[in-house]
Amino acid sequence: MFRDFFLLLKAEGIPVTLKEYLTLLEALDKKVVQYSVDDFYYVSRAILVKHEKFLDRYDMLFGHYFKGLDYIPVEQMFHIPPEWLDQDKWAQLSEAEKALIEAMGGLDALRERFEELLREQKERHEGGNKWIGTMGKSPFGANGYNPEGFRIGQQGSKHRRAVKVWDKRTFRNLDDNVELNTRNLKMALKRLRVFTREGSPEELDIDETINNTCKNAGILDLEIVPSKENRVKVLLFLDAGGSMDDHVELCTRLFSAAKYEFKNMEFFYFHNCLYEKVWKDNVRRFHDFTPTLEVFHKYNSDYKVIVVGDAYMSPYEVLYAGGSVEHYNDEAGLVWLQRLKEQFPYIVWLNPIPEHHWNYSESIKIIEDTFKERMFPLTIGGLEKAMKALKHKI
Repeated sequence: MFRDFFLLLKAEGIPVTLKEYLTLLEALDKKVVQYSVDDFYYVSRAILVKHEKFLDRYDMLFGHYFKGLDYIPVEQMFHIPPEWLDQDKWAQLSEAEKALIEAMGGLDALRERFEELLREQKERHEGGNKWIGTMGKSPFGANGYNPEGFRIGQQGSKHRRAVKVWDKRTFRNLDDNVELNTRNLKMALKRLRVFTREGSPEELDIDETINNTCKNAGILDLEIVPSKENRVKVLLFLDAGGSMDDHVELCTRLFSAAKYEFKNMEFFYFHNCLYEKVWKDNVRRFHDFTPTLEVFHKYNSDYKVIVVGDAYMSPYEVLYAGGSVEHYNDEAGLVWLQRLKEQFPYIVWLNPIPEHHWNYSESIKIIEDTFKERMFPLTIGGLEKAMKALKHKI
C-alpha cells in the first residue's frame, strides 16, 4: 500500500525519491510509529516532504489516499483553458429570471457535477446553463448568475453567492513567488549567515576531541571551543509613507523577521528616495533625524545593506536637485544612491511591487539599473536570491 502512496506523490509533482521511500519503510520496520494514522502522517511528512511549498499538496494527497477524501488531480486543477473564461460582458438578468434558476442541491452535488464536466467538456461555452463557462446560468464559471456554484477566473465577487472560489486554492500559498508569513521570511533570511567563534570556551568540539584522543593513545582529551554565533552585520533602509502604505503588512513581517534573525542590525527610514537625512521614528522624522553622511561614516563597508522600497515615484525625485516631493534637496537622489553603493558594496534592493510591473515605472528602471540588477522582488524566492547576492560585492 505504501508503494502506491509513494507513486501517487511522485505522479502529483512532489519530488520524492526511492531513498526516502526506503527510509520510511525502515522507520515503520523499527516501529517508530504503531497503530496511529496521525503519528504516521507526521513521520511520513518529515521523511518525504523536503520543502515547505509542497506541504499543502502533501496534506491533500495524504487525506485522499488514507482517508478517502475527495481529490482533484493537479493536471485538472490548473488546466482549465483560459479562453473558456474569456468575456467582454456578463449576463444581465432580471430578478424574476434569477428566481427561476434553481440551485443544484449542495456542495456534494456541485462537486460531483463539476468533476463530470471536467472530464466531458472539450470547448469554451458562453451564455448557457450547463457547462463551465461565462455569462450564463451555470453553477460553474465566471460573470454569470446562479444561486450557488463555483466561481472560476472572475475578477472579484458580483453576487456573493459562490460556495467555492476556484482561484483561491490554499496549497498554492506556499510557493516561491508568493508573499508569505514571518516564519518563511526568517527561513529565507537564514541564508545570510557569517558564523564566528567568540567568547569563553563552552562548546565541545567533537572532531578535535576525537583527534586529540587518538593522538593521546586513547586517553580522553576534550577540546572546548567558544560557541559559534551569526556575526553578520546588517544595515536596513526602509521606505515609509506614500505608495509604501500599500505594503505595510508585508514590510512589517520582513522587519520583524530581520530583527529576530540578525542580532547585529541597524535600521533607518527614508521616503521615496535616499537623500541627505534618514530617521528612526516616522512620527518625529522632521525633528529627530540623522544626516546620511553620518551613517556612512559610522558604519563600516563590511555591513550588508538591504534597501526596502517600491522605488515608485516621479523620476524627478531621482534625477534632479529639488525633485523631492517633500522638501528641497540640494543634490539629486541618484547622487545619494551612488554614494550608498560606493560606501557599502554588499548591497541589495528589495521591491514589494511584483516584478512584472517594474517596466511600467521609469523610476524603478532607473534605480534597478543603478543597482546593476541587484533589485529583487519581495517574495520568498526573491529574498533567497538577495541573500545569496549579499555574499558578493556589487
